[in-house]
Amino acid sequence: MNGASREALAAARERLDALTDSTSVDAAKLADELAAVTALLDREVSLRRVLTDPAQAGEAKAELAQRLLGGQVGGEAVDLLAGMVRSRWSQSRDLVDALEELADTADLTAAQKAGTLDDVEDELFRFGRIVSSSTGLRAALTDRAASKTAKSELLRSLLGGRAKATTERLVTRLVTVPRGRSLESGLESLSKLAAERRDRMVAVVTSAVPLSDVQKQRLGAALAKLYGRQMHLNLDVDPEVVGGIRVQVGDEVINGSLADRIEDAGRRLAS
Repeated sequence: MNGASREALAAARERLDALTDSTSVDAAKLADELAAVTALLDREVSLRRVLTDPAQAGEAKAELAQRLLGGQVGGEAVDLLAGMVRSRWSQSRDLVDALEELADTADLTAAQKAGTLDDVEDELFRFGRIVSSSTGLRAALTDRAASKTAKSELLRSLLGGRAKATTERLVTRLVTVPRGRSLESGLESLSKLAAERRDRMVAVVTSAVPLSDVQKQRLGAALAKLYGRQMHLNLDVDPEVVGGIRVQVGDEVINGSLADRIEDAGRRLAS
């Protein structure tokens, strides 16, 4: 997002945080309602264009949103949307993208309140690794000819009783309503949102053997010092990493593996 949309999203995030800070607000229910509004506006292109039309007064757009959704979803969801349509958006689709992010964030907030956010972060990462290693599973989950019901049932068989309810809801929404995103990019976005709930960055750490608790603590402390923020470690084991570790933070790779050092040495010799 750029310009006006970025500012509008930042304001919407603040309003969501203020709402979910209240113990009286059911964050998981709010997430479902925001997801329903997202689906509505994604489907009804003309409506979202009206709600983001810069030529229309913000208050008039807010009143329209309240008339359309009042009684359909809870007051918190209506108030959030009303506030969002008062803002200016660079593109009408940005409003839908923002609502989708707020729905995911509300679900993650519910997990944070329940003390299960760390589990959800880890489960999202592990599910992504399972998908990337199974072409058959990925094909089934991204098959455009398959119904939403069939995909939901497949995910229930995979995650039901094995993962947190928040993880299952987030993954099911991503798979059944991808909105043009790849499964991998969607899971990555969810992992980043989960990390942001604790103002942490995500580091994907690949090692030849599992790291000990002491090694994990030292690595986490070193990365936190390097980046100036708390770091959540997503740990993966790859026997092909001959020694050391490979760490990826966002687009940056800190490469400390022996295999890569050997490869670098080979390239230098060849040149």
